[in-house]
Amino acid sequence: MENLNGTERVMVISPHPDDVDFGCSGTIARWSRMGVDITYVICTSGDKGTDLPEEPAAMAEIREKEQLAAAQIVGVSKVVFLRLKDGELENNREFRKILVRVLRQYRPDVVLSMDPANVSFENVYVSHADHRAAALAAFDAIYPAARNRNFFPELLEEGLMPHAVNRIYFFGTADPNTWIDISETIETKIEALRAHKSQMEGFEDLSGWVKERFGHFGKKKGFAYAETFRHLVTT
Repeated sequence: MENLNGTERVMVISPHPDDVDFGCSGTIARWSRMGVDITYVICTSGDKGTDLPEEPAAMAEIREKEQLAAAQIVGVSKVVFLRLKDGELENNREFRKILVRVLRQYRPDVVLSMDPANVSFENVYVSHADHRAAALAAFDAIYPAARNRNFFPELLEEGLMPHAVNRIYFFGTADPNTWIDISETIETKIEALRAHKSQMEGFEDLSGWVKERFGHFGKKKGFAYAETFRHLVTT
């Protein structure tokens, strides 16, 4: 069980629009119903999320609108778009500083991100270069940078004081230790995924795929449907 009491501030750091909805929107819908304060940070706007010769700016606009619609479906009103270049994320000082800035601005108790341990390349989707870079940068921004005033001291001049995140839930993990029951929010998750219309053309039966996948995850713990995470305490 996730052991939230409804008062925590939660942040989801997602490489692209739709990653959050594939990975953890059932849990987010559950937590939003509990009154949890939730912020999405979307690192890229997914402008390369098509093989068609469309203008990247047009695709980015489409995908941002889709993500805003999906967020509203699960009860999230705060969505921050970093608008970094799709397919070009790197775990470097610049990216970490951007993440430290939002961590210190929104001061989450709990962060959800993709799992930085997923480097086995057994799944091409999970092992996407942006997924790997964002996962590593998120962890490095959380610990130790966001909590240590000697990292990015220029942020102190902006009034952004150090902040310690208490826990991380890594989604898309190959090594879960936490299963969260999303039986009551599985339809909400499906609806949120459907909001990403530009990305769903390949799914002839999206509902069936989601229910099969997350039903498989839930079966191990006796849930109809579950999302899995690698939970890490950071304090």
